[in-house]
Amino acid sequence: MKHCRVFSILSALLFVAYAGGASASLEVQNDERGGGEHRGSFSFVVIGCNRVDAADVSPDNPSTANLEQLNRTFREIAELRPPPKFLFFAGDMVFGYSSDVSVTQAQLKAWRSVYESSSLPDLGVELVAIPGNHEVQGDAPRHAYLEAENAWLTVMAPFITRGGNGPHAGEEDQLTTDQSALTYSFDYRWVHFLLLDTDPVDWDWRVPVRWIEQDLRRASEGGARHIFAIGHKPAFPWPGSPMDGLAMYPSERDDFWSSLENNNAEAMFAAHNHVWFKQQPNEGGTWQIIAGNGGSILEAGVPAMTGITDSPW
Repeated sequence: MKHCRVFSILSALLFVAYAGGASASLEVQNDERGGGEHRGSFSFVVIGCNRVDAADVSPDNPSTANLEQLNRTFREIAELRPPPKFLFFAGDMVFGYSSDVSVTQAQLKAWRSVYESSSLPDLGVELVAIPGNHEVQGDAPRHAYLEAENAWLTVMAPFITRGGNGPHAGEEDQLTTDQSALTYSFDYRWVHFLLLDTDPVDWDWRVPVRWIEQDLRRASEGGARHIFAIGHKPAFPWPGSPMDGLAMYPSERDDFWSSLENNNAEAMFAAHNHVWFKQQPNEGGTWQIIAGNGGSILEAGVPAMTGITDSPW
């Protein structure tokens, strides 16, 4: 029997304001079909964009993270009760943007050290890392390149262990590189999570829409009660940057969004824009939440713009 969405994102999710990002608490009813991991409720946190600006990159901070904000965020997540099951970091955790892959690789290693020194790993919070454009793109031109993808997969391997079922090079989407651990999906307690690399090599600002269509259909037909997509670049732009994100390729973006709505996905979480901004592109359809207020300098003019804030409430 297919389980359809029975309540809206605003009633299904409780957004908790903290230092940056949004904590989403999702109640999932017990089901007679399973026990163990399929029973009970859990929460997850989505956050993105903590890297410093180019002018602030310094040897004194090899991670290029906004350390004061990042450590505060880790502490406040640790104080949530019960602790969240997942921390999804939706990209731009380091400055990157280098055609010398060793530079980005060193920054990622330093970022890992900061995270692993926090209390979250010991609390059982599972970090799920998702690449942003700063991790996979070079400086000139700013396009994703293979060595950067491989550096991400190597350094962040402990935090992408649920990956592997995504699309490979070629196939229906005609991808240039293997995306199976960059765009992928997994299930937890009848919730289907779709993780997205929004800048594949030669496919910047796009996602593999054919693979996504098939994945979401299987999830829906398989009884997923909730579906969430999480990627770095938003599908729909915030008002301050009308041609950013997946809007660069509107036809592919619309195909992607149709797949979400056709399969009753509650929301897509994104970052990229340094704001906290929610919108429902189509009335009654899937929501989009930009949680890019994780510590990077906020977008110019944010405080004066109605509905666009630096925190969830």
